This record gives sequence, C-alpha cells and structure tokens, in this order.
Amino acid sequence: MQPANSLPRVRLLATGGTIAGTQLLGGKRGYVAAALSADALLTAVPQVAQLARLEAEQVAAIGSQDMDETVWLKLAARAQAALDESDVAGVVITHGTDTMEETAFFLNLVLRTEKPVVLVGAMRPATAISADGPMNLFNAVAVAVHPEMRGRGVLVVANDEIHFAREVAKTNTTQVGTFRSTHRGLAGLVHSGRVHLYAAPVRRHTAASDFSIDGLAHLPRVEIVYAYAGMRPELIRAAVQAGAAGLVLAGVGDGNVNAACRAAAAEAAKAGVIVVRSSRTGGGVVERNIEIDDDALGFVAAEELNPAKARVLLQLALTRTRDPRAIQEMFHVY
Repeated sequence: MQPANSLPRVRLLATGGTIAGTQLLGGKRGYVAAALSADALLTAVPQVAQLARLEAEQVAAIGSQDMDETVWLKLAARAQAALDESDVAGVVITHGTDTMEETAFFLNLVLRTEKPVVLVGAMRPATAISADGPMNLFNAVAVAVHPEMRGRGVLVVANDEIHFAREVAKTNTTQVGTFRSTHRGLAGLVHSGRVHLYAAPVRRHTAASDFSIDGLAHLPRVEIVYAYAGMRPELIRAAVQAGAAGLVLAGVGDGNVNAACRAAAAEAAKAGVIVVRSSRTGGGVVERNIEIDDDALGFVAAEELNPAKARVLLQLALTRTRDPRAIQEMFHVY
C-alpha cells in the first residue's frame, strides 16, 4: 500500500442526488435525495483512502431533477478551479442520475483540461438494502486516478461501467443498469477499482473545445418541444413567445414533425430562433435534408445527440453565434 502522502490528490464535488439520499422511515416507499453530505459519503467508503487523498466540497444539495444552469455554472467554475491546481490529479462529482447526462455533457464542452473528470451517482439511496452508491463512488475515484484517463473528456461511472459524457443516456427509471452508451459503446469497465479501457472518444471535448464559461452569467434560453401524433403548432409558438432563443424538436422518427408544426418551426427560424431537429426515439442519427429540407427551412440537424444533449450544445452554441450554418458545423464537431 502506498503511503497516504504519496497518493494522488482528488477533489470531490458533491451536488446531492440519490447517492446522497436516505430512505424514508417506517417502511414507507421512497427516499429523500441529497440528505447526506459529501463527507458522509466518503465516511461510508473508507476504502477510497487507499486510492487517493480526497478533498470534499459541497457545491449543491439537490435532487438532479432540480439541476439548472445556475448550478451548472457554479459547478463548472469549482471544477475548473480544482483542475487548475497543479497537484490535483482529477475531479469526481457526485450527482443525481436523472439529469447526469446533461451535466456531464455540459462539463465536457466547457472544462479546459486533460485531467479526468468523473461523474458518479446511484439508483438506490445510501441507506437502502444493497445500495449501489458506495461501489460506484469507489470505482469513480479509481477511474479518476488511473494514469491512462487523461484526455478522455468527462466520464460517467456506474454499475461497473465507464461512459463518455457525449454517449451516455439514462434508459430505465429504477434499475441499477440504467445507463447505456448505444451509439459508440462504452469507454471501458471498472471492477472493484480495476480499470479496463476501450476506444478513445472521437468528438471534440474539454481541452480542445471552443466553449468556455468565462464571462457567462447565464445561458441562452432553449426549450425542447416533444412531437407526437396530432401535435399542435401552438406549443412551438408559445416557446418562442416566452423568449426562447433556440428550440429543440424531439421529433418522431428521423426528427420529423407534422406539416403544421413544421411551418411554425420555419416561422420561428425565419424570425431568428435556432431550430434543431432531434429524435424522441432514443437512438439513430438525424441527418440533414432527409425527410425535411433543412437548407430551405433554416433548421439544424442534431445528428446523434438526443434532445436533452442537443439542448445543451445549442445553449452553448448560442453564446458564440446565431448563424444556423455555423451551429450545424458545431453539431458535426461536438
């Protein structure tokens, strides 16, 4: 065993979530998210002291359904500050699973670092029978200190799997194996702290990203409109009237919407609102000019990004430009 003072230094940033949750008393179903502090999480996994010198910081104490851009910006700032310290080897972020994929992708686009950043959560609260949080946290720290993790961008660790931020999505409401990376596959596996890596990420991220939180007090407003049979265009117009600078259409099939909604979206695009076509299907690629003439209507195709991640990229894209052609290129690159 390495002497404690020779172990790598890791900053743990806690935001709450189920991993810090406690089950309701009296046999009641359900739990309270974010009930435990960062220090309490570490106390429950004393084995992490064999991997790293951990320093805990409580950035937020929320269920991730309450995650918003204010917390994103604060979290990114605290993560960047830690990563800029020369002797910090990496950052681990505890987070609820509901919006973890969005936070991970946001950080993947704005953090300027080659060091590993690992998000970790749990599907069962800390006091549940067979809680998954302690092993997930142990594995996340193991990934953060692994010597081959540099340059791989932001990662999500859960259920012995390592996922790239861009690829991961939550796919089940309650099962511990909820996270999947269906397009390009896993970044690797981690079993009891032993890391097995697969291919490197293929899209631009972190140190190579053009995005930054420098000078950002807020993010542009982008709304997601979900398509369905009989969808009415009033939903699109309401989002525009409410002040949306961008819209993501969670379209049917290959990012499609009915004729009336397509016309409403085209009106929005003509008025300067950036309209991105994604898909509600959970898989596949939305390409330009397949079923819809994106060139004529001024739309952007989301490619592999699901609606939630397309929204994140569009928010950041709008901090740089309002040109749909330039934003389409960002969807090709990121």
